[in-house]
Amino acid sequence: MKAAIYTLGCKVNQTESEYMAELLEKAGFEIVSPSDEADYYIVNSCTVTATADQKTRQNIRKFKRKHPDSVVILTGCMPQAFPKEAEALKEADIVLGNRNDNDILSLINEHSISKNRIFSVSEHKTGDNFAPCSISKFSERVRAFVKIEDGCDRFCSYCIIPESRGRVRSKQPFELKKEIETLASNGIKEIVLVGINLSAYGKGESFNIIDAVKICNENSGILRVRLGSLEPDHITDEVISGLAECEKFCPQFHISLQSGCDKTLKNMRRHYTAKEYAELCEKLRNTFKKATITTDVMVGFNDETIADFEESLEFVKSIGFEKVHTFPYSERKGTAASKIGDNVSKKEKERRAEVMINETDKIRAEYMKSLIGTNAAVLFENKFKDNIYQGYTAGYIPVRVKAEEDIIGKEIIVSIDAVDKEYCISNSVL
Repeated sequence: MKAAIYTLGCKVNQTESEYMAELLEKAGFEIVSPSDEADYYIVNSCTVTATADQKTRQNIRKFKRKHPDSVVILTGCMPQAFPKEAEALKEADIVLGNRNDNDILSLINEHSISKNRIFSVSEHKTGDNFAPCSISKFSERVRAFVKIEDGCDRFCSYCIIPESRGRVRSKQPFELKKEIETLASNGIKEIVLVGINLSAYGKGESFNIIDAVKICNENSGILRVRLGSLEPDHITDEVISGLAECEKFCPQFHISLQSGCDKTLKNMRRHYTAKEYAELCEKLRNTFKKATITTDVMVGFNDETIADFEESLEFVKSIGFEKVHTFPYSERKGTAASKIGDNVSKKEKERRAEVMINETDKIRAEYMKSLIGTNAAVLFENKFKDNIYQGYTAGYIPVRVKAEEDIIGKEIIVSIDAVDKEYCISNSVL
């Protein structure tokens, strides 16, 4: 039997797809590309935006239309947050939530016997344990995303994630250690720790995010460890000093901003001010001399005025992020913000997004140019035609170099000689 998994959304979803793929492989399934013929098509959905829901519906219908005799399975955040809408999507033969991904094999077996449509979505509950999600390999071979936290207790006014993911819960350190040992033995060189609210790892427990980084740092087979997206108010002085003690830690920080305007931050129910965010960035750059800081910025939220947007834009420019992901606000049913209304037009949101992207792209381009003439340690991951290899610096800057021997999985110091849009070029390996 062949199964294909189509993943939408974040790195946590990608990790959960890897986990489901391993479950299926152990049961004798062959995992193939979603573009190939398969007996089962699994869509692991995202529901952060209305656009994400639309993509989920489109892909469910596409797989059923192209492969009418196959079994189409819907899982992930969309059915968890909006079970009625998911149940109404009749092209999906099996619907389950992310709370019970572990049941995918038993549901497939049940469907193969009964041939009846299955809907199995159970609500997240306070006190839930961290669901099994350990992996032994990763499709990228060199770098693996490792899920150590799930859920969120923040309830930002625009966000549906607490409904789709439940409350904060964490992987136990002994489970993480075992998982890292397995990944290292299978050739993984870099670990990216991920979670829905990663910096809340260990909440209510006797451990925290530093303990997770140390577990990776102490494994002799692992060359690098980095963190996924972080919440600024969770990055305390204790966390910063703890990270600085881990020599394998990559000082690349993706710290969610959302807005540089205090009024908007308050309306979003974020837990910091623009000044506090700026002070954090200064601390990180003072502690980690080669730190790179990236972020997410939302434009057009709720009643954001043009003046509010301009304030946010100027703040973003003042920080000088190495990269910014900009997106327009999308109202989500069931959130606090959806009860207030959305009075910024789509056209105006698109205009603001374009302005923010243009300005932050200029900063990104200047930063990339500043790297020319420097040397950097690069962990190589991919090979393209003509013996061109690509890897990443500790600051997560892509670098390409031509090499006659296979350098995938090797960390090598190279010179940065040129820049081509989104990646650097090296003419020599040092």
